Amino acid sequence: MSLSIRIGVVGTGFIAGSLIRLIQSKQNYKLTAVLTRRDITGNPDFPGSEIATNSITEFIDKVDLIVECSGTVNHATEIVNAAVEASLPVITMNSEFHTTTGSYFADKLYLSEAEGDQPGCIAALYEESIKMGFTPLVLGNFKGFLNTNPSMEDMQHWSEIQGITIKQTTSFTDGTKVQIEQAFVANGLGGTILETGLTGPKSDDYVATAKDLAKTADGLGLPVSDYIISDTGLPAGIFIAAKHNNQEHKALQYYKLGEGPYYVLTKNYHLCAFEILKTVDRYLLGLPPLLNNSTSPSVSIASIAKRDLTPGESIVSGIGGFEVRGEAILLADNTTHVPIGILENATVTRKVEAGSMLTYEDIELEPSKALDITKKLFE
Repeated sequence: MSLSIRIGVVGTGFIAGSLIRLIQSKQNYKLTAVLTRRDITGNPDFPGSEIATNSITEFIDKVDLIVECSGTVNHATEIVNAAVEASLPVITMNSEFHTTTGSYFADKLYLSEAEGDQPGCIAALYEESIKMGFTPLVLGNFKGFLNTNPSMEDMQHWSEIQGITIKQTTSFTDGTKVQIEQAFVANGLGGTILETGLTGPKSDDYVATAKDLAKTADGLGLPVSDYIISDTGLPAGIFIAAKHNNQEHKALQYYKLGEGPYYVLTKNYHLCAFEILKTVDRYLLGLPPLLNNSTSPSVSIASIAKRDLTPGESIVSGIGGFEVRGEAILLADNTTHVPIGILENATVTRKVEAGSMLTYEDIELEPSKALDITKKLFE
């Protein structure tokens, strides 16, 4: 099979850089364009800088497949909308986009999250587990630390140590990222959540805790999306808790999965950019999308005030900011919420108390394609 399809990468950040270097190291892939919002002359050491452009039109004309990993919602929405008009497939590493506007596009083009970040890895393990005869019950993530209201100083410190942006560091620390990821997984794999904000049990024995979650999910008739938190060295990956045909319990015990009736399958790593090409190959093989937010999501991410907000305040970015954090919610119970992914360059219009869920009456947003889509999806 020839893999000489023309690939275009959206983004010039941490993920995009690693992906571009990986593509350039392989002879059977062809990187033909990089789309960036940065000054294309100001970052000559970035891989692919010689084919970088600020023009969406120029970018679209040069590619056969788009890998979108900008980490933004508004920009990603514009790119995917352009891809629809050009009939181009899009592979993403952008849970934020999917849980905000992704459902609008899910039936309009080939749109798939990539394996590599936790949602894509969960989807791949979900698919694999079903092929082996398991019935997935828990679609699980691991988290090592949580502080729902970290300080700017702490986030600056850890941003420098980890080599990622303050925005990313903050969204990981305050739990917004895991909430987004698990809402995405629930929507894409036909699952649900057990409660607002997920249960997130703390445990140093993740296998036992995963089995407890599986028992709860088994009584619901739907898989549940959740996470386990511990600071004692959980795997840097994901898990699925499942059940299997009782006739196979002796075989599964022999294979070191325990006595049942619930079993825990774990992938102990997720390598983000380095796994994206597996999903590119999936597209080239004619396989369906690995994961998207579905056309009828049941879970969203509400914006919860971290502190008292006053009229006139600006929220530059809800995700990774210091004004709000994200919590997974059931859409049926929260029809007036503002999805955190749409909170970019917003202005607070009335007082909001710490811990409250923001509604559209609390803020004013700049017009955008993403905002138009979000209101259609969630109102």
